[in-house]
Parts: sequence; C-alpha cells; structure tokens
Amino acid sequence: MRVSAADVIRQVLTENELDFAEGEPGAFSADLPGERKLKTTVTLTVGPQAVHVHAFVARRPDENHEAVYRWLLERNLKMYGVAFAVDHLGDIHLDGRVPLHAITPVEVDRLLGAVLEYADSSFNTILELGFASSIRKEYEWRIARGESTRNLDAFKGWLEPR
Repeated sequence: MRVSAADVIRQVLTENELDFAEGEPGAFSADLPGERKLKTTVTLTVGPQAVHVHAFVARRPDENHEAVYRWLLERNLKMYGVAFAVDHLGDIHLDGRVPLHAITPVEVDRLLGAVLEYADSSFNTILELGFASSIRKEYEWRIARGESTRNLDAFKGWLEPR
C-alpha cells in the first residue's frame, strides 16, 4: 500500500508536536518555533507532481535593499531544499518544491528543519542590513524614556554608543 505525501506530512507534523492546520486536503500550515525569529509559519501544499514549501521570513526592507538581497542570494548557494525569494512587494520568503516521490518522513523533517534554520539564522542579519535606522530610532526612543531595551539585545554590538 502506497502512503500519500499528505499522510507523510501529517504524520511528521503530528510526531513533532507542531501546531498545524490542514485548511483543505493536502494543504498544511504549521508554526515552527525559533529563537531569533520567534515563529515561522511554513506551508506545505501537495500538488499533482510536487510538494510546494513556502514560508514568510521578513517584510520588505526599509533601506539598503541591494545589500539585503545580495546577502540572501549568496546564502542561496549554500541552502538545501528551499531558497530565498522576493515577492512583488519586496517581502522575503523561503520557497521550494520537492517531487512527490521524494516525500518521506526523513525528507519532510529535513525540509522543516531547513526552513526553521534558514529563517531563524538569517533574521537578525536581515534586520541589521535592512532596518538599521528603525532599530536605532527604537533604541534611542526607549533609552530617552527609560524603557527596557531587552528586546534589542541582539543588536547591542552596533547600537550602543562607543
């Protein structure tokens, strides 16, 4: 008996105790918990020939677009299963397609791990390159008001005055 790709995906999501929904048969949405990017929502959609993997990473950078997009393209050379992509608005996503015959529990787990790793490990760099002015303004506003800057700790190295 042949197990469908949807059955394999459902099994892996359940076994990994991930919050997920199956909006329609074969269309899954799951939340992957991260450290830098606290949550990455990934969709896995079973099509006639392949499973489409998609995850939103960050909105369009406010500044320094060329450096952000170049950094993403350079990262693509080292990635497995998915690649960074930019939509018509400039928002950053991870996207990939895997043939149905390659969908096994090990492969689905590997793809979910890749999405989580790439979204989480790239998040602060994307923010530093594409949102530095906004982060600096937020930091200065918090300092001026005596507010906590703990949520900006990841950027301390370049935020604090020298």
